[in-house]
Amino acid sequence: MQNLWSHTGRGIAVSALALALTACQSMRGPEPVAQASIPSSYTAAASGTSVAEQGYKDFFADQRLLQVLDMALNNNRDLRTATLNIQRAQQAYQITENNQLPTIGASGGVLRQDQGTALGTHTRYNVGLGITAYELDFWGRVRSLKDNALDNFLATQSSRDATQIALIGQVAQAWLNYSFANANLKLADQTLKTQLESYNLNKKRFDVGIDSELPVRQAQISVETARNDVANYKTQVAQAQNLLNLLVGEQVPSALLPTQRVTHITKTTAIGAGLPSDLLNNRPDIRTAEYRLSAAGANIGAAKARLFPSISLTGNAGYASTDLSDLFKSGSFVWAVGPSIDLPIFDWGTRQANIKISETDQQIALADYEKSIQSAFREVNDALAVRQNIGDRLAAQKRLVDATNTTYKLSNARFRAGIDNYLTVLDAQRTSYAAEQGLLLLEQANLNNQVELYKSLGGGVKANTSDATSQPASSAERKAQ
Repeated sequence: MQNLWSHTGRGIAVSALALALTACQSMRGPEPVAQASIPSSYTAAASGTSVAEQGYKDFFADQRLLQVLDMALNNNRDLRTATLNIQRAQQAYQITENNQLPTIGASGGVLRQDQGTALGTHTRYNVGLGITAYELDFWGRVRSLKDNALDNFLATQSSRDATQIALIGQVAQAWLNYSFANANLKLADQTLKTQLESYNLNKKRFDVGIDSELPVRQAQISVETARNDVANYKTQVAQAQNLLNLLVGEQVPSALLPTQRVTHITKTTAIGAGLPSDLLNNRPDIRTAEYRLSAAGANIGAAKARLFPSISLTGNAGYASTDLSDLFKSGSFVWAVGPSIDLPIFDWGTRQANIKISETDQQIALADYEKSIQSAFREVNDALAVRQNIGDRLAAQKRLVDATNTTYKLSNARFRAGIDNYLTVLDAQRTSYAAEQGLLLLEQANLNNQVELYKSLGGGVKANTSDATSQPASSAERKAQ
């Protein structure tokens, strides 16, 4: 008889587990459709394969910058935090995956009990293995929680990629900023020397009685203005270096800092943007929002499953005896198995409210997903708009610099010949200096725009162009397959 019950109990347990595995289903509803109004083309022409397909080691030209980027990827604290968040999300997913399996634990105990005056005291020893409240996932609640954890894990991975892209762009632009701050400092130093020469010349002319004191004071104004610019650009150089050190996460060696004005930042001559559909695949922030949307759908499934009875299985098997020496002898084996059910009757609408909350969270995630798509296209279009006209602006500014320099030379010669007064020279000097500064600003804007376009298209996830990247399917995508 004992063998019969033993086989029966095992049959019940195995059948219950098989039923739970085959009958569980997801209660999540249909996935919402994004209405982001994805354009069929960009506002500015940018033919060719998307530059985001290139690894950053193939895109950037300067080896010093590449070394700085590698240092940043190893030491930046924001990127390190993003990596730790991946590890945390991975462990959270592992916990939810383990919840689909029964938890088996060993137990043992000694019970000393007074059974009354006639029977006296009684001691019972027991030891065994048991399953504690294993939920039979008929309605897919545990599976939905697992899907939610998986989507959050994948979203964290994509967020880390987005952080890397942003970091590469910030480091490259900070490196350029240091270069052009030095270039402006050299221009200000050169201008100061020229202004000092003019001041000394005007002072000599005043001392010998050729001119009045007015040209001397006008020249002095230019000298002090140039000195102020020199001090200002020295501050900008220090601040640019401080920012670069912060982004890299350690002190950048001076050998890796640009000593001359950077003239080109990339090996690529024609920067293509690819198709708009490529942007959806290359931008990890869009993928992050998509994973968050899928996770919200999984939460709805878990909330709906709470409307139905929750069935748990508890069981144990082991040995029990009133005498410790007889604990493992024949006839002391005992077992127990049985389900428990939690049937919701009156909860004053709590479960329904949780479903409404989950559905609202899904709508919020959908809005965030649509906004991430729209923001991505806006960033690319803005960068392309700058790219479309930057060449004409640079050409015009170079011609302006040539014209102002020539004007300054002519006005200075006329002043020395006594034809014009010093005010004409002073005005020509200021115009020439401003044109030179404007050219440096445009050249920096041109290089920054190339970095910005690479970043906005989703470039920087991989180091080399030949590296493979993977985009795991979300739980919503696996459901649709």
